[in-house]
Amino acid sequence: MSARSIDEPHRVSSQLELLFDLTFVVAVAAVTAELAHAVADGRSPGELVPFLQVFFAIWWAWMNFTWFASAYDTDDVAYRLLTMVQMAGVLVLAAGVPAATGHGDFGVVTVGYLIMRMALVAQWVRAGIDDPASRRTALRYAAGITVVQTGWILRFLLAESGALPSWSALPFFLCLDVMEVALPRWAELVKPTTWHPHHIAERYGLFTIILLGESVLAASRGVEGALDADGITWPFVVIAFSGLVLLFALWWLYFLVQAGEGLRDRRHRSYLWGYGHYGIFAALAALGAGLEVAVTQTGHPVAASPVALGYAVAIPVGVFLALLWAVHALVAEEPVIHPVAVLSCVVVVMSLPPATAVVGVATVVAGIAAACVLLVVVTIATATRRRARLAERKSEPAVTSSEAALS
Repeated sequence: MSARSIDEPHRVSSQLELLFDLTFVVAVAAVTAELAHAVADGRSPGELVPFLQVFFAIWWAWMNFTWFASAYDTDDVAYRLLTMVQMAGVLVLAAGVPAATGHGDFGVVTVGYLIMRMALVAQWVRAGIDDPASRRTALRYAAGITVVQTGWILRFLLAESGALPSWSALPFFLCLDVMEVALPRWAELVKPTTWHPHHIAERYGLFTIILLGESVLAASRGVEGALDADGITWPFVVIAFSGLVLLFALWWLYFLVQAGEGLRDRRHRSYLWGYGHYGIFAALAALGAGLEVAVTQTGHPVAASPVALGYAVAIPVGVFLALLWAVHALVAEEPVIHPVAVLSCVVVVMSLPPATAVVGVATVVAGIAAACVLLVVVTIATATRRRARLAERKSEPAVTSSEAALS
């Protein structure tokens, strides 16, 4: 298991990686559905922390595998089998999502996470044995993951036995989170791994598409519920159409920047770029839950207030836009989306929900979608003018030289 080249040509996601992503579809769908139930019942503020905790486990497990595979994907029998063990762990984790988010019982989630992490430890140990040049880095990863995983098990056992006070459960969780995100930086101090920039950019793009697809799935669940109740109504049509347009706009904004080139030239910013996607991915998952409830309430009464439903859509969109601009700015040579345009769009989006009680949820969702579409239009127009100015500047020296030669 030797390290792959950082400039390997035509590097794309493997069939095994695509299969691996499919198991995360189940986990993301489970956590999105639970958040949708919390929003509908008016419990979304209290359920936000469990949602973010479970989503961290999902995101971190996916991200660790993705960066490891970018450097060490040998696609042999041992690699495939260990990856399939990780997939099994994802499915176990997904089965424990309702208990974790609804009752604070992280037992099944902890077991699923343990399965995934121990399989990854085995991968790192194998890399350390077979790749002497990167042995210290690989063994650091293996040791670090083992230590932190021991901490997760200890947290669960202390919580189950009652030895862990309820007030300390969240700080304990956050402490382990910090150790998780600090581990790659510490492990690679001796020698960085040879992850492939274009491969990483593609993998993140594919996971973004999965989360957008989860939003479509969540909204479709709301559509089914509304149709079963009162059939097609104008608010139903407006929300369903606006939600779809909103997802199209967010997809367009995300893929305005091809991050592969930027990651190749700015590898030192990869940590911030990769970690910043936690908020982007979580926002897309939360948006799916918000859209599901927004559609559902057109046919079924829900406990949440109209203003709360407006914020259930607006807050994820605002977080997505702000973080998207930040991660784009890290790797792009110059910002593709103008910061003033992003800020203006976020302000408009966040100012719409208070009007929900007067104009209705459908109008607010339509307004949020319209603001994001306008941001896409402004960004495309600005980029077109920028390209035109660059073309003019490039052509000016040629024209001047020709005129000089004629004279």
